[in-house]
Amino acid sequence: MAGEVFVDAGVWYAALNPKATDHRPCVAALKGATQSRHRRVTTNLVVAEAHALLLSRVHRRAALEFLRAVQLPPTTVVESTVELEQRALNDWIERYDDQRFSLADAVSFAVMADRGIKEALTLDRHFAAAGFRAVP
Repeated sequence: MAGEVFVDAGVWYAALNPKATDHRPCVAALKGATQSRHRRVTTNLVVAEAHALLLSRVHRRAALEFLRAVQLPPTTVVESTVELEQRALNDWIERYDDQRFSLADAVSFAVMADRGIKEALTLDRHFAAAGFRAVP
């Protein structure tokens, strides 16, 4: 693998929902990461967010298919832990008191920092505010 790229819930959702406004750029971003041999990294918290979006805005089958597919290579799902969540709280939520980072976002940032990931496939402006490169 050439490296890793983080994938956030909004990109998973938009890529799997042909009616989503950002469907095409999100599909292209995911394909681009795969074609450039980047491992896609996400967290179980992001998976839960994307599943909920698909379940409520698309249909149950799409949500179920996503849960099965996201566990397969080239995607790695990092499980949140108490220690990871504490670092997310200390390093991101408390430190950036001018931002409204969710716990899922802050855990994502901690995972990215731990793994040296600089780029996130995301529609969430918080990733750029946290200092990461946001694509698309």
